[in-house]
Amino acid sequence: MIKKPSKEASMALYEQIVKLQDVDTCLRFFQDLCSISELRAMEQRFDVAKLLYEGKVYTEIVEQTGASSATISRVNRALKYGDNGLMEAFESE
Repeated sequence: MIKKPSKEASMALYEQIVKLQDVDTCLRFFQDLCSISELRAMEQRFDVAKLLYEGKVYTEIVEQTGASSATISRVNRALKYGDNGLMEAFESE
């Protein structure tokens, strides 16, 4: 089961993210806040989620993203049994 962040400890971060005005500002915000490896991991997971949403199979996803089967499986579980945040994002495109 996915552990939810503490509401008091983390809401300020999410509120600030929503206020970011454009992609460039968002990119700079995350570059300042996260390490390169943290950013690459999030980017890879997002790419995996998008490919899973599009119906791609594991072998295609590994080829396109370099993600491990464990990462693909974890992201797949989040898509199927998570809080629908990714699904809502993809369906709003």
